[in-house]
Amino acid sequence: MAASSSPKHILIVEDVAVVSQMLEKILQKEGFATTVVGDGAQCLEVAPVLRPDLILLDLMMPRVNGLEALKRLRTSDVTRDIGVIFCSAKDFKTELEQARELGAFAFIHKPIDRQELIATINRYFAGAEEVATAAPPKIQASPTEAYAPSLRVDNGSFHLWGTRGSIPISGAPFIRHGGNTSCMSVEYGDECIIFDAGSGIRDLGLKLLPGGPRKLHLFITHTHWDHIQGFPFFVPAFIPGYEINLYASPNMDKDLESIFRGQLDRAYFPVQMEDMQAHFEFVDLGHQPMQIGDITVSWDYTLHPSPTLGYKVEINGKQLAYVTDNEFLKGYVAPPKEIDPQGEMVVIHEKIIRFLSNVDILIHEAQYTPEEYPEKIGWGHTALANGCLLAKLTQPGKWIITHHDPAHEDDFLHEKLNLTRQILRDLDCPLEVEHAYDGMQIFL
Repeated sequence: MAASSSPKHILIVEDVAVVSQMLEKILQKEGFATTVVGDGAQCLEVAPVLRPDLILLDLMMPRVNGLEALKRLRTSDVTRDIGVIFCSAKDFKTELEQARELGAFAFIHKPIDRQELIATINRYFAGAEEVATAAPPKIQASPTEAYAPSLRVDNGSFHLWGTRGSIPISGAPFIRHGGNTSCMSVEYGDECIIFDAGSGIRDLGLKLLPGGPRKLHLFITHTHWDHIQGFPFFVPAFIPGYEINLYASPNMDKDLESIFRGQLDRAYFPVQMEDMQAHFEFVDLGHQPMQIGDITVSWDYTLHPSPTLGYKVEINGKQLAYVTDNEFLKGYVAPPKEIDPQGEMVVIHEKIIRFLSNVDILIHEAQYTPEEYPEKIGWGHTALANGCLLAKLTQPGKWIITHHDPAHEDDFLHEKLNLTRQILRDLDCPLEVEHAYDGMQIFL
């Protein structure tokens, strides 16, 4: 820098204190006098009075941004000829062109390199005819060096294909959450385990086809219509080479095979089970967990008409619970805060509470709002407030609410989710919660 009788005065216009302090320290060490202001409006107030030799100007600032500040400086006879160097991370083509048009001397890219900053300032005071250009970032990674993580599937994934209860629905008001009835798949390694065969299983079947015939395990929570109605449309069932094992709790009225054959009776459907070319095994579940490859599947009974199960999947220590139909605290309509966690009404659910406790992800219904539930007592589904208490008692890592009522449109479900979060806050339960939707996929 050329010697002079008095130091050059540089006005620093920067709204981030750490950056302005750094710039001030660098410039003062080089022998410049400095003044710091925090935004473009202050710059316009101070510049005509100080008449600095140079202004270092940020782009993104409150009140008046950098480009607007420079535009106004150029309209005043007092400040028109003051040099300006932009220092900003916002170096897009649009800003660079505007900076050139307004006569900025240079454009320095943040994070600022000390040597580049001083060299640019010295070129300005040496009378160079530089125009605003952004310096490239200091570190330029080649494509092979760029951070490109791959999605880890160490613990498998689950995919929800149907999240409605009772009956499939369609139409614009249901697009966000979807209208297929219950179906979920869990995949890990070469294994594919399916839970329920509601109408969502049709889409799952189409997704499986490109992989060719394989062995599939289909666990049914219960054989009510909305949990098996998609089975006649499950394309792998018609293709030779597929092996499909079906599991459910023993039913007092009919065995599992008879139930599935029954819905394919020619009085109801044009294709019978004899036309299905896959190999089937029908298995009544007992009490012991089942090991399928590296996946452990266990189950417990829930409070719902007919023998109904909730399932738990464990992969590498990660646990996922799937409970679509369970009337927790049946008949309770008072605020959840008022119930005694040690009282009889809760204790009778102790087994399912223990079964679901501390799972990483709890997929559990909460079908009815507090206003709806008094008219639905005994229908086998949990009231929203009671579901929140179950979540507090079981402490999952995350709660995903499924089995949405077919009358609940997307906007209604959005409001219901906000109410759920409010009730959880009132219960001092800061739990992550969201609504299931058709197509939801999460990696464990």
